[in-house]
Parts: sequence; structure tokens; C-alpha cells
Amino acid sequence: MKRIPLVPTLVVGLAIAAMIALGVWQLTDRLPAKEAYLAQLAGNPARPAMAWPRVPDDTMLFRRASAFCLEPVGIARAGAGAAGFRLIATCRTGAEGPGLRVQIGTTRDPEAKVAWGGGEVSGWIAHAPDARPLIAGLFSKTTPEFLLVADRPAAGLNPNAPPDIASVPNNHLAYGVQWFVFAAVAAIVYAFALRRRAKDAPSAHP
Repeated sequence: MKRIPLVPTLVVGLAIAAMIALGVWQLTDRLPAKEAYLAQLAGNPARPAMAWPRVPDDTMLFRRASAFCLEPVGIARAGAGAAGFRLIATCRTGAEGPGLRVQIGTTRDPEAKVAWGGGEVSGWIAHAPDARPLIAGLFSKTTPEFLLVADRPAAGLNPNAPPDIASVPNNHLAYGVQWFVFAAVAAIVYAFALRRRAKDAPSAHP
């Protein structure tokens, strides 16, 4: 019987150890942190309304906020699932800073036109649609854009869906289990490879 190859076994062992470590990290660090974050977001809609922040961040998601759109300089549309399309206005602003985006309502009509003149808007803070490919978003360190989702739709549009904590993914349990599965598969495959090598040993050395 051939001796177990040292270098391949060491490489596979280190890879399996790394996968197990990643699984433990997901379950003991990332999962509790994400659950705490989601608990904070769940309470945000009940917190007092705030002025539109100059630099929003993820801790402000679903907070109620208000802003003033001096003038809409463009209105774009993005997919809204079963609601059809959401219309998003880009506004010229004053104290709130440049480039305020406001989701003014939804429609199922892909050709719908809307005349909206801006003004005082109240609603809640949300992420703006991200046109980047999913893989690019995973590795990008760029802060996602935010928008104000209006609680009252513009004339001719349907109301925006209320904030939903379920829209924020929490996949860390699945990621942890996945790393453990990868480690188990790697160990099984390598064990079979060693067994096959041992069986082939007599024919290789008559």
C-alpha cells in the first residue's frame, strides 16, 4: 500500500480547516451581528421622524424622514415586482444636499407618464435600485445609494409598499451550513481518492 501523500493531504487538510473556520465565523459572528442589525431596523419605523440626512447609512433604513424637492430634474422607472414599476424622481435640493431621489409611487402601466412638481415630501429611507450585476455588488465597497420612499403617491400613481424587514436578506445561517457541507464533501472526495490510489498500488508496482 502506498504511503499517504504528504503535500496533497496537507493542502486538502488546510482547505477543509479553512472551510470549517468560515462556517463557524458565519454562525458565531456574522449571524448574531445581522440579527442585531435586523432588530434595530424593525424598530426604526416607530422612531421619531427626522430630516433627510446629508449622508444616510444603513442604520437609518426604514426611518421616517422628510425632505424638500425644489425641482424634479428627471423621473426614471425601476422594477417593483408585483406592483409593476416604481417611479423615482431625482430632485434639485437645498439644505438636504444634492441628488435627492424620491420614489413617488408605483404603476403597472409601463408607459405611464406623471407630472410631479416636487415640494415637501415625507416617507421613509430605503435603498435605491442597484443596477450593478449581483457579483459586482458583492465585492464592491461603494456605499449603496438611498432614496426617500414617499408615503403619499403622486397623482395618478399607486401607493408605495410599506417598509418590510423581510426585504433585508439574512443568509448567514445558510452560508455557515454551506461551508460545513463544502468541508464534508472535500473530505469525502479526498478519502475516495486515497482509497482509489491504494487499490491501484499493486498494478502500478508488479
